[in-house]
Amino acid sequence: MKKIILLILYINSLLLAQASPFIKGVDISFIQQIEDLGGVYYLNGVQTDPLEIFAENQINYIRLRLWHSPGNGYCGLESTLDMAGRIKQSGLKFLLNFHYSDSWADPGQQNKPAAWQSLSYQELVDSIYAYTFNVIQAFDAINALPDMVQIGNEIISGFLWPEGRVGGSYNSSQQWTQFTSLLKTARNAVMDAAPDTTIPIMIHIDRGGDNSGSRWFFDNLNSYQVTFDIIGESFYPWWHGTLSQLSQNLNDLASRYNKEIIVVETAYPWTLLWDDNVNNIVGNSSQLHNGYLATPQGQYNFLYDLIEIVKNVQNNRGAGVFYWAPEYISVPPIGSTWENLALFDFNGETLTAITAFHEPVSVGEEGSAILDFRLHQNYPNPFNPVTRINYELLQQMNVKLIVYNLLGEEITILINEIKNPGEHFIEWNGKDLNNNSLPSGIYLIKLITEKKSSSIKAILLK
Repeated sequence: MKKIILLILYINSLLLAQASPFIKGVDISFIQQIEDLGGVYYLNGVQTDPLEIFAENQINYIRLRLWHSPGNGYCGLESTLDMAGRIKQSGLKFLLNFHYSDSWADPGQQNKPAAWQSLSYQELVDSIYAYTFNVIQAFDAINALPDMVQIGNEIISGFLWPEGRVGGSYNSSQQWTQFTSLLKTARNAVMDAAPDTTIPIMIHIDRGGDNSGSRWFFDNLNSYQVTFDIIGESFYPWWHGTLSQLSQNLNDLASRYNKEIIVVETAYPWTLLWDDNVNNIVGNSSQLHNGYLATPQGQYNFLYDLIEIVKNVQNNRGAGVFYWAPEYISVPPIGSTWENLALFDFNGETLTAITAFHEPVSVGEEGSAILDFRLHQNYPNPFNPVTRINYELLQQMNVKLIVYNLLGEEITILINEIKNPGEHFIEWNGKDLNNNSLPSGIYLIKLITEKKSSSIKAILLK
């Protein structure tokens, strides 16, 4: 009977995982241009299709930006259709990111496409509908419908300026009415172009660690009754705060708006060196997050901890993480401002940080997975001064819960006793066995039984 119960629990867990898998994504919008210029990628020294590298490392979603009429053609509709077909053939899902511009759109620039510059506001509304509708139908025609659509890129200050600009001197009811009408029109076009498919709509801003800014924006969207499904946030620590601030913001947004949340852009350096003559965006130690070195291991640690923060957003609202431009290696003549933030080294070899997307597997003494307990990520994480650790047991067993530092030295023993089946938790106050307060840093919390062990990383930030 016990084996049957365990089997049922195991099947149920698989079905749950299949119903709503955590999104592990990458934005690889540079990849066609890099490959056309001769850039290649390696996995363990073997030249490999980058999509295969991502899929083998449990990436399940690809994001692509779409520009209206880019000067060189890359990220235009034709090239994005080609890339979408390749993504679908690889068995991956696809997020389409409408920039509604001919080039970069971000909080400092939301320029209309050149073709729309002289349009009246009503003509602009008509154009965004027709353009969006036709784009979605074009993807449908090649059996590559996006699995998610993002309307605008980092639109904290609106888009399609000046008509759709908000904030600052443009923070008026007229501007918000115009901006939100454009958002609603674009969403309606997506829905109308694919009436037999429900495509989730994301609204994306760049305020990962800024809770007041995030609230200001989404409260306004609510007041103007904008319908959407997913909150997207960018989080780069040199611009957007700390992991602790990110955690606080995401949890507040989850509670306040009851929507799924995705960190749709992030990255971290694996070195502060450079390999070409193009200045890197991150090149100074002052830009690093406290506790994370600019090394391959530091890049892994940052990405792993960020993923855990999103996975543990309250009410299961943390839906996923996208790494921005992991493929952006340097190739002549364009070079790269992002070469030290990519998930490949200067030679195109895959870095260890990509494995941060792997799902952890607990293995028993015989090498097979044994379903006898589950250790959950501590919450909050990062924490100060107290964090809670939850775990589940399917049978009575002796449990040890031990905290180690990154050198493998034992810090304290939280539990060492026989526990009954069921859910359990314990709080840790960030102190050692002698009740001394510990410094900020990453600590390993390991749950050990007779058959296996499992560990999580806890981040103490003071």
